[in-house]
Amino acid sequence: MTNARTIGLAASMILCAMTVAGAQQAKPQAAAAAAQGTAQTPTPLQQYERWSTYTYTNAGAKVCYIVTQPASSEPKGVNRDPVFLFITNRPKEGVRHEVSVITGYTYKEGSKTQVKIGNDAFVMYTKDQGAWVENAAEESRLINSMKGGSDMVITGTSKRGTVTSDTYSLKGVSAALKRVDTECK
Repeated sequence: MTNARTIGLAASMILCAMTVAGAQQAKPQAAAAAAQGTAQTPTPLQQYERWSTYTYTNAGAKVCYIVTQPASSEPKGVNRDPVFLFITNRPKEGVRHEVSVITGYTYKEGSKTQVKIGNDAFVMYTKDQGAWVENAAEESRLINSMKGGSDMVITGTSKRGTVTSDTYSLKGVSAALKRVDTECK
């Protein structure tokens, strides 16, 4: 069972990396500001089942996110860093419910991840250790599917060719999203 403190500490450690990665997708100036460490330490808000909620300020802008780790991962015994799934709100940038994964290994170049929730399927593009929804128009459908589902399976391929499958519990995701939506309007 994942505990909130472990998620909080790990999330803090990778927060700057995610801030830089997200900023690199947006604007070079934002990436430079993020690299200079303008992000503050995240403040925990509340735990909802396996989902933790946080807020922080980056370059004067409030950011809120929810984070969880897989309930199970296959194959067992694969050497990976910690794995996290984030859903982020950055109101100043007009970003709401951006889904991203830190997979704990470098993805195979040009590979895609597959996301399954019940009968719903989604594709995420990969870069280094991260994955994001390929078609931004699908993000709201993914969030709605998560809210209605019980678990989600994300399958990816490492640069060494290892195929992994991470299963996330979706219990508590609706309440966690509601909290960050209230916190970051």
